[in-house]
Amino acid sequence: MEYKKELERLISDLKTNYLPSVSMDLVIFGFHDGQLKVLLLRWKETDDWCLPGGRIRHEENLETAAYRSLRERTGLSELFLQQFHTFGDVIRYKNYSREETLTKLGLPDEALKEFASRDVSVGYYALVEFAGVTPTPDFFAAECRWWDINQIPLLLFDHNDMITLALKTLRRQLSYQPIGYNLLPDKFTMPDLQQLYETILGQPLDRRNFQKRMLGYGILERLDERKTGGAHKAPYLYRFSKEKYEKALADEILFVG
Repeated sequence: MEYKKELERLISDLKTNYLPSVSMDLVIFGFHDGQLKVLLLRWKETDDWCLPGGRIRHEENLETAAYRSLRERTGLSELFLQQFHTFGDVIRYKNYSREETLTKLGLPDEALKEFASRDVSVGYYALVEFAGVTPTPDFFAAECRWWDINQIPLLLFDHNDMITLALKTLRRQLSYQPIGYNLLPDKFTMPDLQQLYETILGQPLDRRNFQKRMLGYGILERLDERKTGGAHKAPYLYRFSKEKYEKALADEILFVG
């Protein structure tokens, strides 16, 4: 009974305060133990997963709504956020038919009228530090957790396509902008940074060329301390210069090959 009342309240709120037929979906990337991960939601009473997302309030800018939804799912407010595509196919039920999808969702008729109509979705990808995230499900989800990029299950709607395109866009970003400030801890080693790039690109990089290139961009500060708990000649720790990093993002002049 409590669930039904809350659902009725939510539907009324959506009809009154949110834009109809326009939504956003979020591909939230994190990096942990050498693996690139994506944050997914599992619908209540099902074993089916999808990307987090939401609708846009009448008084909100689109980007403001995306940041709000990210904050609700991760607990973080300062994130790298990039719009990467608008998904507007007439049929957006890819892995499962419309009928199969609606059956899986298990929503009552009044909810299906609101959620089963055609939506145009704006896709965003975000880069977050894994350790700082508190995965938080929304009203319709029973679970919110990380999945390895190589182990993503069949998702509802066209969300597998969204992840594939977001990853392609992220890889292209490496050709003109730095990556790492939002994915690595404050202090990291050069091997840590190289592992991140190799994981995103899906291919090895030459160690000397990579280090020379990264140092040449002027966005890294080498600290007077080394990584503890390793070999005798443990690697130095680095951190990003936030000011120089943000300038590099704005200038779009970097290239890693």
